[in-house]
Amino acid sequence: MQRALALALPLTLASYAAASVAGPVINSDFPDPSILKTSGGTYAYATNGAGYNIQVATSPDGGNTWSLLAQDALPDVGSWAQGNNGNTWAPDVIDRGDGTFVMYYAALNPTENTHCVGAATSTNPEGPFNPESDPIACNTSQGGAIDPAGFQDTDGTRYVVYKVDGNNLGGGGSCGNGDGSHSTPLMLQPMQSDGVTPNGDAVQILDRDAGDGPLIEAPKLVLVNGVYAVFFSSNCYNTDLYDVSYATASSVKGPYTKAGTPLLVTGNDGLTAPGGMTPTPDGSFAVFHATSNPSPLTRPMWTAQLTWNGNTVTAA
Repeated sequence: MQRALALALPLTLASYAAASVAGPVINSDFPDPSILKTSGGTYAYATNGAGYNIQVATSPDGGNTWSLLAQDALPDVGSWAQGNNGNTWAPDVIDRGDGTFVMYYAALNPTENTHCVGAATSTNPEGPFNPESDPIACNTSQGGAIDPAGFQDTDGTRYVVYKVDGNNLGGGGSCGNGDGSHSTPLMLQPMQSDGVTPNGDAVQILDRDAGDGPLIEAPKLVLVNGVYAVFFSSNCYNTDLYDVSYATASSVKGPYTKAGTPLLVTGNDGLTAPGGMTPTPDGSFAVFHATSNPSPLTRPMWTAQLTWNGNTVTAA
């Protein structure tokens, strides 16, 4: 949750191929990261920072070392939104397979005073991405829509998963839902083949329970060996309780069953508040953030090798 010069800034030169959890591989603030691997290179995208709506980084070696680019991957948000205000959050980029890349992002809709999920397209994975004129989802009465991510099923159907931002409605405590009065469900929105146009109604696939604290968020959906897995974070992003969790199902629409324990929590591999994990589509490799400094809040990017055993995922 949260948020053209060609100069590249090399940040990390060491290789982490032998380690399961490695990093930080980007030392600056790079929260809510996502990853895109193409035949031409590997890319990562993150919530606003360094004066940009969406940050972008590249890796020449599949995700071991990274360079942060001094450019905005999304210079302009959709006409429904307001950019350059620190409120463009959690991007995810897919390769549509026709020479076009689609970015999903969350931005503030000043008319609704909530976030909405939007899309933008580019023929270059580094951008600039050009925004669509209409949002994909807003869920205004429920608090807004954030944290989108794309997914394509084996039958070719495209989806966007996102979080309904119920904690934005208030309720005290950490992340605004301390009294537990608001739902923060994860939604699955079918899309047309263009990846930018909604196709029918979204369905709920997961919601928080007592063990998740005030919310769940940051959903990412993958399919590995017949198992659908939605990765998500629970608890509040600015506390040490923030984590990486997951739930699995045999059908894309669920029902999803949460794993008995989170994948990553504070203390694992020296991490503090790990969250916002995005695996590659094959589920073998992932990027995520962890807190290095609580004030000002700084969340560099880390990587993890993931291992699957049926419905169980490990990063160790």
